[in-house]
Amino acid sequence: MSASEMNRRSFLRGGVGAAGGLAAFAAAVSPLKDYDPSELSIGKFLQKHYKEMTKEEMEAALKRIADDVERRFEVRPHLRDVKPMDGVEFAYALDIGRCIGCRKCVHACVVENNQSRSPEIQYIRVLEMPKGAIDVEKSNHYYDHEKVPAPDKSYMPVQCHQCANPPCCKVCPVEATWKEPDGIVVIDYDWCIGCRYCEAACPYWARRFNFAEPGIPKDEINPDMAYLSNRPRHKGVMEKCHFCLHRTREGRMPACLEVCPVGARKFGNVLDPDSEVHHILKTKRIFILKKDVGTLPRFFYYFDDGYGDSRKGTGR
Repeated sequence: MSASEMNRRSFLRGGVGAAGGLAAFAAAVSPLKDYDPSELSIGKFLQKHYKEMTKEEMEAALKRIADDVERRFEVRPHLRDVKPMDGVEFAYALDIGRCIGCRKCVHACVVENNQSRSPEIQYIRVLEMPKGAIDVEKSNHYYDHEKVPAPDKSYMPVQCHQCANPPCCKVCPVEATWKEPDGIVVIDYDWCIGCRYCEAACPYWARRFNFAEPGIPKDEINPDMAYLSNRPRHKGVMEKCHFCLHRTREGRMPACLEVCPVGARKFGNVLDPDSEVHHILKTKRIFILKKDVGTLPRFFYYFDDGYGDSRKGTGR
């Protein structure tokens, strides 16, 4: 039996049958009573894979998650399961010559996606490099200047590239991460077992692991949530950028794009010939990070010399 076939449901079905019915099942799940209900519940343990859940089962899962969020943060979230739109394949384009390294995108992403403040988790990493060079292996993402951009420096934000050929999905032993029809690679936090294989497989340093219970101030929680995006996570699971799917699948832009002060970020449906991102990919000089690894990313960098005064220094 393959790893993908050995899921929790098949384990329980086989275990219960072999042991002789409900009595054995009760004994098998009795250890759950010793766990914090915020980390594990019978409902979560028995939950089907996302792709197999009925509408009623998803509604039950959403209620369970909303109850957990309310218990932890004292706010009732607007939580839903947002599906991909037909005829849409998202792509992101970033003008690498326009970026000033202000990190406003980093912090907007943290707030929007309910990322842990303590310990700190950030989906976007901004790399500082000598101007005119692209050498990510020798870049600095710990820079701290009074004003940016620093003289003779250029900047490259890196996040999940939403690959068409994602190595992270191939190595997951429980199929907790997969590529959606609109190109977004998602994670089901209820199915993730925390093995971190996906983190090791990602060539873009895009995945984050919760070594500790995420800490988010109650008054900073974003109540606008979706099952596969920004609902609060727990200790022991992976997370990453998901193109703010709770926003983008409803016709809005990612939070990182909206806050960019110089317009370096572009996003849209690459299948739409009238979209800005389609025009950029067709007409601009495109750079694909680590193209040789064959991941076929949907996150592109481009060069546009017509950015005028966008690189004037700004305060952090």
